[in-house]
Amino acid sequence: MPTQRTSQDYYAARVRDAKPSPTLAVSEAARRLKAKGIDVIDLGGGDPDFITPAHIREAAIEAMNGGDTHYVGGAGTPAFRAAIAAKLERDNGLVVDPNGGILVTPGGKFALFLAAQAFVEPGVDVMVLEPAWVSYVPIVELAGGNAIHVSLDPDDNFAITREILESHVTPATRIILLNSPNNPTGRVMTDEEASIIAEFSVAHDLMVWTDEMYEKIIYDGRTHSSIGTLPGMAERTLTFNGLSKAYAMTGWRLGYVAGPPSLVSQLNKINSHATTCATSFAQAGGVAALNGPQETISDMVRAWDRRRRLVTNGINGIRGLRASLVEGAFYSFVDHREIDTDSVGLTDRILNDVHVGVVPGVAFGDAGEGHFRLSFATSDEALQGTIERLTNLFGSNT
Repeated sequence: MPTQRTSQDYYAARVRDAKPSPTLAVSEAARRLKAKGIDVIDLGGGDPDFITPAHIREAAIEAMNGGDTHYVGGAGTPAFRAAIAAKLERDNGLVVDPNGGILVTPGGKFALFLAAQAFVEPGVDVMVLEPAWVSYVPIVELAGGNAIHVSLDPDDNFAITREILESHVTPATRIILLNSPNNPTGRVMTDEEASIIAEFSVAHDLMVWTDEMYEKIIYDGRTHSSIGTLPGMAERTLTFNGLSKAYAMTGWRLGYVAGPPSLVSQLNKINSHATTCATSFAQAGGVAALNGPQETISDMVRAWDRRRRLVTNGINGIRGLRASLVEGAFYSFVDHREIDTDSVGLTDRILNDVHVGVVPGVAFGDAGEGHFRLSFATSDEALQGTIERLTNLFGSNT
């Protein structure tokens, strides 16, 4: 008789070796404690606590009630692609063909996944600047590629230099993956850093993937610049974005990728077999978001600005913890190296002892070790409660 297989014998190696998202794991652990009746403050995720603005919700409802409940074109509705193209030119200085240069996807994460399937394979290296969002490396590895971990120095404010880039590039490097404003550090890439990356990419003939999901969430008068506008970059850059964060539309799952039609067409080919299209009436909401009033973004950013100050001041009053006033996004990347360099052990202690869910820094790469990430896209009450619980655990500086 043939040998009886176990369930694991059916797993593909790339899936067997993959690890689930650490941020979702934190939220799941928090949910298990809540199910036991424990009061848990979960700061592990990145979901704005605001409801999607009314005019966006109403546009989707109107579309749905009008019968817009069927398949649409795989690249996205013409109206939404036109709105995205207008937004990119207006806000980013990027001129993109809406008929071929834009692909609408169910969430920005899926756009990155499609790109990896289109351009990454065994033998391809992808440079990932770390600390980096937890899904970048698995997305590369699930496509069979090799992620090159480019560790940036926390004691140099995670600065990007030509020396660091040159020390990590390999003959097999084909792509460099960027994220600004950065999740988890909150750093906003400077114009000088963008120029360094652009010159490096041209010199080594690399494709650039730039994740600009947090572009609207930026503080202290800083501005966001899209690297695709720099000399020599338009033909080699894919710009990834979405509506989840700036418009509080995480559950809508609306993302997009923009770039040269010759590149975007390859993602579209895979998308036709993967999802067919993003949700029809959600795209009507997307049109309303991009073409409608933008004041709601400013309102949310003002709230997050207040909360980042609350969190930073509170963290810096706790013995052994340090936090910089972040430049963008809505995360604080807390340095706990004075207490413990093991971020997994410390975050487990925080969750089990004072019931606050935060993400260990090592989940974002070795450069994040000795830190934990907390989201301040939640209520002031929850953040104040977090400061009080952490103070009770570690003590006060005063």
